[in-house]
Amino acid sequence: MPSKAAISRTATEEPRAQVTAESIPHRDQSGGKKALKKRTESLDDLTRTALKAFLIARDAAFNVRDLLTHSSRMAFLAIKECEQELDIIERYIDERLPAAITRVNEIRARQLLTSLKCTTNLERIGDLMMSVAMRVQSRTAKLAASDARHLVEMSATLREMLDLVYRGFVDLDLECARKVLQMDKDIDRVCHSLFQKHLTEHASENPSGFDVLLMAQALERAGDHTTNLAEDLYSLIEGRSLRHAPKKRAAT
Repeated sequence: MPSKAAISRTATEEPRAQVTAESIPHRDQSGGKKALKKRTESLDDLTRTALKAFLIARDAAFNVRDLLTHSSRMAFLAIKECEQELDIIERYIDERLPAAITRVNEIRARQLLTSLKCTTNLERIGDLMMSVAMRVQSRTAKLAASDARHLVEMSATLREMLDLVYRGFVDLDLECARKVLQMDKDIDRVCHSLFQKHLTEHASENPSGFDVLLMAQALERAGDHTTNLAEDLYSLIEGRSLRHAPKKRAAT
């Protein structure tokens, strides 16, 4: 069963409400102390909304696995809805962050900027999951068992990475970021294995393998976006970026 809403969630997972344009609160324009309180709540809402996006992207990855395994129409529709919800969240935070960031200190500004960067990466993951779903739906032939197994492995790893980085942001746990950075190598390994299999001298005998490679590439790119999330978590906790770490000088 697909994990739309809380359908296939385990007892340890956090339920999430469906996100719509109407369900996201808008800024309060009233004055006085009440307005100040509302503005503070609005800042907190931006970070809470960004965390919802992690759960939605995680659902999308789970449903890709379900779609690959069972060709479930419900899973396809769930992935489509997840992609739409992520678009709404990215737009919501993108529109409200400029005003919010002008009235906070440096620490809160870093949190808000991280929320924006995270939702951008999560929105991209939603797009990539949708591209995989569209390719699965458009196929007339069933995936080869070995190809399906590799793609399922990639989507399962991606889902676990998204779950880890979500918990890392909730608990401000740097170890979650480290695990995600390591797990990305597993996705790369499986993707490389699929490319080796299909890009051989006999590849022309199996033109449907091109679809498999595009799906593998989309999952690999989603893994890259998830490592970006892990790097953002590291930056939020440590106050410095892994992406711009100084390179070691070569020994002379």
